[in-house]
Amino acid sequence: MAKKTTDIASVLAFEKKMVASDAYMYSTTWENKEEAVPIQLVEKSVRGTISNRLNKAAVRNDPLKLNAEVQKPNLQTVDSAALPLEQDTLKLCFTLKFLAGVQNPSACNNSTHYAGIQKMGQGYIEKYGFKEVAKRYAMNLANGRFLWRNRIGAEKIEIVVSMDEENKSWTFDAYQYDLKSFDQDDEQVDELSGYIADALCGKRNYAFFKVTAYVLLGSGQDVYPSEELILDKGRGKKSKVLYSVNGIAAMHSQKISNALRTIDTWYPDYEDGIGPIAIETYGSVTALGRAYRTPKDKKDFYTLFDAWSTGNELSCEEDEHYVMAVLVRGGVFGQSGKDDE
Repeated sequence: MAKKTTDIASVLAFEKKMVASDAYMYSTTWENKEEAVPIQLVEKSVRGTISNRLNKAAVRNDPLKLNAEVQKPNLQTVDSAALPLEQDTLKLCFTLKFLAGVQNPSACNNSTHYAGIQKMGQGYIEKYGFKEVAKRYAMNLANGRFLWRNRIGAEKIEIVVSMDEENKSWTFDAYQYDLKSFDQDDEQVDELSGYIADALCGKRNYAFFKVTAYVLLGSGQDVYPSEELILDKGRGKKSKVLYSVNGIAAMHSQKISNALRTIDTWYPDYEDGIGPIAIETYGSVTALGRAYRTPKDKKDFYTLFDAWSTGNELSCEEDEHYVMAVLVRGGVFGQSGKDDE
Protein backbone atom coordinates (compact mmCIF):
# COMPACT_ATOMS: atom_id res chain seq x y z
CA MET A 1 0.00 0.00 0.00
CA ALA A 2 1.11 3.53 -0.75
CA LYS A 3 2.18 5.56 2.26
CA LYS A 4 0.20 8.71 2.95
CA THR A 5 2.12 11.97 3.17
CA THR A 6 1.63 13.38 6.67
CA ASP A 7 2.19 16.94 5.48
CA ILE A 8 -0.83 16.78 3.14
CA ALA A 9 -4.30 17.47 4.53
CA SER A 10 -6.76 14.60 4.10
CA VAL A 11 -9.68 17.04 4.39
CA LEU A 12 -9.17 20.02 2.10
CA ALA A 13 -11.61 22.32 0.30
CA PHE A 14 -11.64 25.76 -1.29
CA GLU A 15 -14.66 27.94 -1.95
CA LYS A 16 -14.98 29.13 -5.53
CA LYS A 17 -13.84 32.69 -6.07
CA MET A 18 -15.43 33.22 -9.47
CA VAL A 19 -19.21 33.07 -9.06
CA ALA A 20 -21.49 33.37 -12.08
CA SER A 21 -25.28 33.54 -12.09
CA ASP A 22 -27.56 31.76 -14.52
CA ALA A 23 -27.75 33.54 -17.88
CA TYR A 24 -31.23 34.64 -19.01
CA MET A 25 -32.19 34.81 -22.68
CA TYR A 26 -34.26 37.55 -24.33
CA SER A 27 -35.10 38.51 -27.89
CA THR A 28 -34.60 41.99 -29.30
CA THR A 29 -33.54 43.77 -32.49
CA TRP A 30 -30.04 44.96 -33.31
CA GLU A 31 -31.29 48.45 -34.13
CA ASN A 32 -33.27 48.83 -30.88
CA LYS A 33 -31.58 46.76 -28.18
CA GLU A 34 -33.44 48.40 -25.31
CA GLU A 35 -36.75 46.68 -26.08
CA ALA A 36 -36.38 43.01 -25.20
CA VAL A 37 -38.82 40.24 -24.31
CA PRO A 38 -38.10 36.93 -22.55
CA ILE A 39 -37.56 33.88 -24.76
CA GLN A 40 -39.86 31.04 -23.77
CA LEU A 41 -39.47 27.34 -24.45
CA VAL A 42 -41.75 25.65 -26.98
CA GLU A 43 -42.58 21.96 -26.88
CA LYS A 44 -42.52 20.10 -30.20
CA SER A 45 -43.53 16.58 -31.14
CA VAL A 46 -41.68 15.32 -34.18
CA ARG A 47 -41.23 12.14 -36.13
CA GLY A 48 -37.56 11.54 -36.72
CA THR A 49 -35.72 8.93 -38.75
CA ILE A 50 -33.58 6.13 -37.38
CA SER A 51 -29.96 7.07 -38.02
CA ASN A 52 -28.02 5.08 -35.44
CA ARG A 53 -25.44 2.49 -36.42
CA LEU A 54 -27.06 -0.88 -37.13
CA ASN A 55 -25.31 -3.70 -35.28
CA LYS A 56 -27.19 -6.64 -36.79
CA ALA A 57 -25.50 -7.84 -39.98
CA ALA A 58 -28.75 -9.43 -41.14
CA VAL A 59 -30.40 -6.00 -41.22
CA ARG A 60 -27.45 -4.19 -42.76
CA ASN A 61 -27.08 -6.68 -45.59
CA ASP A 62 -30.74 -7.25 -46.42
CA PRO A 63 -32.42 -4.28 -48.21
CA LEU A 64 -35.91 -5.47 -47.31
CA LYS A 65 -35.10 -5.72 -43.60
CA LEU A 66 -33.31 -2.38 -43.74
CA ASN A 67 -36.36 -0.75 -45.36
CA ALA A 68 -38.59 -2.20 -42.65
CA GLU A 69 -36.23 -0.91 -39.95
CA VAL A 70 -36.00 2.67 -41.19
CA GLN A 71 -39.77 2.89 -41.62
CA LYS A 72 -40.26 2.47 -37.89
CA PRO A 73 -41.36 5.83 -36.46
CA ASN A 74 -38.85 7.59 -34.22
CA LEU A 75 -41.33 9.71 -32.28
CA GLN A 76 -39.87 12.43 -30.08
CA THR A 77 -41.13 15.24 -27.90
CA VAL A 78 -38.51 17.95 -27.43
CA ASP A 79 -38.08 21.46 -26.10
CA SER A 80 -36.90 24.20 -28.44
CA ALA A 81 -36.27 27.94 -28.26
CA ALA A 82 -36.06 30.54 -31.02
CA LEU A 83 -36.25 34.23 -31.74
CA PRO A 84 -39.64 35.46 -32.99
CA LEU A 85 -39.87 36.35 -36.68
CA GLU A 86 -40.01 40.08 -35.94
CA GLN A 87 -36.76 40.08 -33.93
CA ASP A 88 -33.24 39.19 -35.00
CA THR A 89 -31.02 39.43 -31.92
CA LEU A 90 -30.42 37.31 -28.83
CA LYS A 91 -29.84 39.21 -25.60
CA LEU A 92 -28.09 37.17 -22.90
CA CYS A 93 -27.70 38.57 -19.35
CA PHE A 94 -25.88 37.33 -16.27
CA THR A 95 -23.87 38.62 -13.33
CA LEU A 96 -20.37 37.68 -12.26
CA LYS A 97 -18.50 38.13 -8.99
CA PHE A 98 -14.83 37.64 -8.11
CA LEU A 99 -13.90 37.24 -4.44
CA ALA A 100 -10.79 37.63 -2.31
CA GLY A 101 -9.15 34.94 -0.18
CA VAL A 102 -8.05 32.41 -2.80
CA GLN A 103 -5.13 31.39 -0.59
CA ASN A 104 -7.36 30.46 2.38
CA PRO A 105 -8.84 26.93 2.41
CA SER A 106 -12.42 26.73 3.65
CA ALA A 107 -11.60 23.36 5.24
CA CYS A 108 -8.20 21.90 6.13
CA ASN A 109 -7.45 19.35 8.87
CA ASN A 110 -3.66 19.82 8.86
CA SER A 111 -2.31 23.03 10.39
CA THR A 112 1.13 22.59 8.83
CA HIS A 113 -0.35 22.20 5.36
CA TYR A 114 -2.73 25.11 5.98
CA ALA A 115 0.22 27.39 6.71
CA GLY A 116 2.04 26.10 3.63
CA ILE A 117 -0.94 26.78 1.41
CA GLN A 118 -1.29 30.32 2.70
CA LYS A 119 2.42 30.95 2.19
CA MET A 120 2.18 29.55 -1.35
CA GLY A 121 -0.84 31.70 -2.19
CA GLN A 122 0.55 34.88 -0.67
CA GLY A 123 3.83 34.37 -2.49
CA TYR A 124 1.98 34.02 -5.78
CA ILE A 125 -0.02 37.20 -5.13
CA GLU A 126 3.14 39.16 -4.34
CA LYS A 127 4.96 37.79 -7.38
CA TYR A 128 2.27 37.85 -10.08
CA GLY A 129 -0.72 39.70 -8.66
CA PHE A 130 -3.08 37.33 -10.52
CA LYS A 131 -2.52 39.49 -13.63
CA GLU A 132 -2.17 36.65 -16.13
CA VAL A 133 -5.12 34.61 -14.83
CA ALA A 134 -7.34 37.71 -14.57
CA LYS A 135 -6.48 38.77 -18.12
CA ARG A 136 -7.62 35.40 -19.42
CA TYR A 137 -10.96 35.65 -17.61
CA ALA A 138 -11.40 39.14 -19.08
CA MET A 139 -10.57 37.87 -22.58
CA ASN A 140 -13.23 35.17 -22.29
CA LEU A 141 -15.76 37.86 -21.42
CA ALA A 142 -14.66 40.01 -24.35
CA ASN A 143 -14.69 37.20 -26.94
CA GLY A 144 -18.08 35.84 -25.87
CA ARG A 145 -16.87 32.29 -25.29
CA PHE A 146 -19.68 31.89 -22.72
CA LEU A 147 -22.24 32.00 -25.56
CA TRP A 148 -21.21 28.48 -26.60
CA ARG A 149 -23.29 27.35 -29.60
CA ASN A 150 -25.11 30.69 -29.74
CA ARG A 151 -21.84 32.25 -30.90
CA ILE A 152 -21.62 30.14 -34.08
CA GLY A 153 -22.86 31.78 -37.26
CA ALA A 154 -23.68 35.13 -35.67
CA GLU A 155 -23.31 38.15 -37.93
CA LYS A 156 -22.34 40.46 -35.06
CA ILE A 157 -21.66 40.01 -31.34
CA GLU A 158 -21.47 42.88 -28.87
CA ILE A 159 -20.51 42.28 -25.22
CA VAL A 160 -21.22 44.93 -22.58
CA VAL A 161 -19.59 44.50 -19.15
CA SER A 162 -20.54 47.03 -16.48
CA MET A 163 -19.38 47.67 -12.93
CA ASP A 164 -21.89 49.93 -11.23
CA GLU A 165 -19.84 50.36 -8.06
CA GLU A 166 -17.05 52.05 -10.03
CA ASN A 167 -19.38 53.59 -12.63
CA LYS A 168 -17.45 51.69 -15.30
CA SER A 169 -18.59 50.06 -18.53
CA TRP A 170 -16.73 48.26 -21.31
CA THR A 171 -18.11 47.37 -24.75
CA PHE A 172 -16.42 44.67 -26.84
CA ASP A 173 -16.81 43.47 -30.42
CA ALA A 174 -16.43 39.74 -29.71
CA TYR A 175 -15.03 38.96 -33.16
CA GLN A 176 -12.04 41.21 -32.48
CA TYR A 177 -10.78 38.84 -29.78
CA ASP A 178 -9.21 35.46 -30.42
CA LEU A 179 -10.65 32.25 -28.95
CA LYS A 180 -7.36 30.37 -29.29
CA SER A 181 -4.85 32.79 -27.81
CA PHE A 182 -4.62 35.15 -24.84
CA ASP A 183 -1.60 37.13 -26.07
CA GLN A 184 -3.62 39.99 -27.51
CA ASP A 185 -2.99 43.43 -26.00
CA ASP A 186 -6.08 45.57 -25.50
CA GLU A 187 -6.60 48.59 -23.27
CA GLN A 188 -10.19 47.71 -22.35
CA VAL A 189 -9.32 44.10 -21.50
CA ASP A 190 -6.40 45.28 -19.38
CA GLU A 191 -8.58 47.70 -17.43
CA LEU A 192 -11.27 45.08 -16.83
CA SER A 193 -8.71 42.45 -15.81
CA GLY A 194 -7.19 44.92 -13.35
CA TYR A 195 -10.39 44.98 -11.31
CA ILE A 196 -10.61 41.18 -11.43
CA ALA A 197 -6.99 40.83 -10.29
CA ASP A 198 -7.49 43.33 -7.46
CA ALA A 199 -10.39 41.24 -6.12
CA LEU A 200 -8.49 37.95 -6.33
CA CYS A 201 -5.46 39.52 -4.64
CA GLY A 202 -7.54 40.94 -1.80
CA LYS A 203 -6.97 44.60 -2.67
CA ARG A 204 -10.75 44.81 -2.72
CA ASN A 205 -13.23 42.42 -1.11
CA TYR A 206 -14.94 41.62 -4.38
CA ALA A 207 -15.56 42.78 -7.93
CA PHE A 208 -19.14 42.55 -9.22
CA PHE A 209 -20.00 42.78 -12.93
CA LYS A 210 -23.15 42.76 -15.04
CA VAL A 211 -22.63 41.10 -18.41
CA THR A 212 -24.94 41.54 -21.41
CA ALA A 213 -24.31 39.97 -24.79
CA TYR A 214 -26.11 40.95 -28.01
CA VAL A 215 -25.92 38.33 -30.76
CA LEU A 216 -27.26 39.12 -34.24
CA LEU A 217 -28.52 35.74 -35.43
CA GLY A 218 -31.33 36.58 -37.84
CA SER A 219 -35.10 36.71 -37.49
CA GLY A 220 -36.70 33.55 -36.16
CA GLN A 221 -33.42 31.69 -35.69
CA ASP A 222 -32.93 29.03 -33.02
CA VAL A 223 -31.15 29.85 -29.77
CA TYR A 224 -29.59 27.31 -27.44
CA PRO A 225 -30.31 27.30 -23.70
CA SER A 226 -28.70 24.67 -21.50
CA GLU A 227 -30.07 21.16 -21.76
CA GLU A 228 -31.20 19.47 -18.57
CA LEU A 229 -29.70 16.13 -17.60
CA ILE A 230 -32.64 13.73 -17.31
CA LEU A 231 -31.55 10.37 -15.93
CA ASP A 232 -34.94 8.65 -16.19
CA LYS A 233 -36.17 9.02 -19.77
CA GLY A 234 -39.17 6.75 -19.62
CA ARG A 235 -41.47 6.05 -22.52
CA GLY A 236 -43.66 8.99 -23.35
CA LYS A 237 -41.34 11.53 -21.75
CA LYS A 238 -39.51 14.31 -23.55
CA SER A 239 -36.20 13.28 -25.09
CA LYS A 240 -34.76 16.81 -24.73
CA VAL A 241 -35.56 19.12 -21.83
CA LEU A 242 -34.14 22.65 -21.96
CA TYR A 243 -33.43 24.85 -18.94
CA SER A 244 -35.68 27.73 -17.99
CA VAL A 245 -36.16 29.93 -14.93
CA ASN A 246 -39.63 31.34 -14.26
CA GLY A 247 -40.54 30.63 -17.87
CA ILE A 248 -37.44 32.32 -19.33
CA ALA A 249 -34.98 30.23 -21.36
CA ALA A 250 -31.62 30.20 -19.61
CA MET A 251 -28.12 28.78 -19.44
CA HIS A 252 -26.76 27.10 -16.33
CA SER A 253 -24.32 29.08 -14.19
CA GLN A 254 -21.99 26.06 -14.37
CA LYS A 255 -21.88 26.32 -18.16
CA ILE A 256 -21.08 30.04 -17.99
CA SER A 257 -18.32 29.39 -15.45
CA ASN A 258 -16.91 26.53 -17.51
CA ALA A 259 -16.49 28.84 -20.49
CA LEU A 260 -14.90 31.64 -18.46
CA ARG A 261 -12.34 29.27 -16.93
CA THR A 262 -11.37 27.84 -20.30
CA ILE A 263 -7.94 29.43 -19.94
CA ASP A 264 -5.56 26.47 -19.68
CA THR A 265 -3.00 26.68 -22.48
CA TRP A 266 -0.26 25.42 -20.17
CA TYR A 267 -1.06 21.70 -20.43
CA PRO A 268 1.36 19.25 -22.12
CA ASP A 269 0.98 18.91 -25.90
CA TYR A 270 -0.91 22.20 -26.11
CA GLU A 271 0.68 22.95 -29.48
CA ASP A 272 -0.84 19.73 -30.87
CA GLY A 273 -4.06 20.03 -28.86
CA ILE A 274 -7.45 21.63 -29.24
CA GLY A 275 -6.67 25.11 -27.95
CA PRO A 276 -7.50 26.32 -24.43
CA ILE A 277 -9.25 23.85 -22.15
CA ALA A 278 -11.20 24.45 -18.95
CA ILE A 279 -9.29 24.51 -15.67
CA GLU A 280 -9.64 20.98 -14.25
CA THR A 281 -7.56 18.91 -11.84
CA TYR A 282 -6.65 16.38 -14.55
CA GLY A 283 -7.24 18.59 -17.60
CA SER A 284 -10.28 16.53 -18.50
CA VAL A 285 -12.27 17.22 -21.66
CA THR A 286 -15.32 14.98 -21.41
CA ALA A 287 -16.47 15.65 -24.98
CA LEU A 288 -13.25 14.03 -26.23
CA GLY A 289 -12.94 11.47 -23.46
CA ARG A 290 -9.40 12.56 -22.64
CA ALA A 291 -7.39 13.88 -19.70
CA TYR A 292 -4.66 16.27 -20.86
CA ARG A 293 -2.96 16.49 -17.44
CA THR A 294 -1.94 13.10 -16.10
CA PRO A 295 -0.02 12.09 -12.96
CA LYS A 296 2.35 10.21 -15.28
CA ASP A 297 3.44 13.52 -16.81
CA LYS A 298 3.49 15.13 -13.33
CA LYS A 299 1.36 17.98 -14.64
CA ASP A 300 -1.91 17.22 -12.86
CA PHE A 301 -3.13 19.54 -10.11
CA TYR A 302 -2.41 17.22 -7.18
CA THR A 303 1.22 16.57 -8.13
CA LEU A 304 1.92 20.28 -8.60
CA PHE A 305 -0.12 21.49 -5.63
CA ASP A 306 1.30 18.95 -3.17
CA ALA A 307 4.86 19.88 -4.14
CA TRP A 308 4.34 23.66 -4.12
CA SER A 309 2.24 23.85 -0.95
CA THR A 310 4.83 21.83 1.02
CA GLY A 311 7.70 24.18 0.24
CA ASN A 312 9.04 22.95 -3.10
CA GLU A 313 9.51 25.16 -6.15
CA LEU A 314 7.67 24.42 -9.39
CA SER A 315 9.61 24.21 -12.63
CA CYS A 316 7.86 27.09 -14.42
CA GLU A 317 5.49 29.98 -13.80
CA GLU A 318 2.86 28.41 -16.05
CA ASP A 319 2.43 25.61 -13.50
CA GLU A 320 1.94 28.23 -10.79
CA HIS A 321 -0.74 30.03 -12.82
CA TYR A 322 -2.52 26.72 -13.38
CA VAL A 323 -2.52 25.69 -9.70
CA MET A 324 -3.89 29.05 -8.56
CA ALA A 325 -6.56 28.99 -11.28
CA VAL A 326 -7.73 25.62 -9.90
CA LEU A 327 -8.02 27.19 -6.45
CA VAL A 328 -10.09 30.04 -7.94
CA ARG A 329 -12.34 27.34 -9.40
CA GLY A 330 -12.65 25.80 -5.95
CA GLY A 331 -13.66 22.31 -4.95
CA VAL A 332 -12.95 19.46 -2.54
CA PHE A 333 -9.37 18.22 -2.83
CA GLY A 334 -9.02 15.86 0.12
CA GLN A 335 -7.58 12.37 0.02
CA SER A 336 -9.68 9.31 -0.64
CA GLY A 337 -10.62 7.15 2.31
CA LYS A 338 -8.99 4.14 0.61
CA ASP A 339 -5.25 3.65 0.21
CA ASP A 340 -3.82 2.83 -3.18
CA GLU A 341 -2.88 -0.80 -3.56
